[in-house]
Amino acid sequence: MIIRPHLHWFRMLLAWRGSVLPQLLPRLALIFCISIIAVAAHDHLLPISLNLNTTAPFSLVGIALAVFLGFRNNASYDRWWEARKLWGQLLNESRSLTRQALTLPTKQLAKEDVKEFLTALGALPHALRHQLRQSDPREDLADRLPRALFERVIASRYKPATLLLALGEWVQRHAQAGAIDPIAVIAFDRNLNGISDVIGGCERIASTPLPFAYSVMIHRTVYFFCASLPFGLVDSIGIFTPVFAVFVAYTFMAHEAIASQIEEPFGTDDNDLALNTMSIVIEDAMRDLLGEPASAALPSAEEQSYILN
Repeated sequence: MIIRPHLHWFRMLLAWRGSVLPQLLPRLALIFCISIIAVAAHDHLLPISLNLNTTAPFSLVGIALAVFLGFRNNASYDRWWEARKLWGQLLNESRSLTRQALTLPTKQLAKEDVKEFLTALGALPHALRHQLRQSDPREDLADRLPRALFERVIASRYKPATLLLALGEWVQRHAQAGAIDPIAVIAFDRNLNGISDVIGGCERIASTPLPFAYSVMIHRTVYFFCASLPFGLVDSIGIFTPVFAVFVAYTFMAHEAIASQIEEPFGTDDNDLALNTMSIVIEDAMRDLLGEPASAALPSAEEQSYILN
């Protein structure tokens, strides 16, 4: 994801990175060529006779298409926003568990015991990120987990759930040793259940995309409308048809392309969630409570304007 400070209105007009315009340029060029053909046919430069010069059908289809695109965009944005809220909840639950591990034990725990818990907790966002993107987590997890736990996690199918199980086992072990009282165990369990809800919510979003038939219907309608629009405009605006046709096509195609990007919020497109950075931020929040320095991988203030996934 690309995060930028608020731009001046003129710079916003020229913004390139993070917009969908680069991927739309070939399609807009095609609409421009179709518009040239429509103008040439209208002026009898080509032996083509088309009677598409009434604008009423295009107005009706355009209004209906705008409504459908609005519904599509809202559905996609709801998925993106829910995913963002789930990762925000993961940050909150991780901070709470870190605080509990540091303050709730009734007996003084060795620093290594606390580090064992926080190490598994800090690796969990990275494991979840790789599961959602179906990428290999070995490099990230090998740098963070002890070898025994690393091999156990890698051997499992659902790696974040396995790390969550290891966290529960740590609480159980210290509760049985009398270091954590039953009330504190309930507090730990509540936050561990919160993380379980986050994992399940993210898996639900990743495994249930919008219905394909719904998406392909809107996609086909957008491109058919944009391709036929020049023939409906040429009689009224003549030589300016390519300009207006390309502008309208950009509006509809960009709307559809943005909705398509944010429909899968865990991907690596420019407008998807910055899961790499968010994983590091969660881990760094835990390190801060532990009194350790910030992670070197955390982006600096100067780099905040171009945060990548």
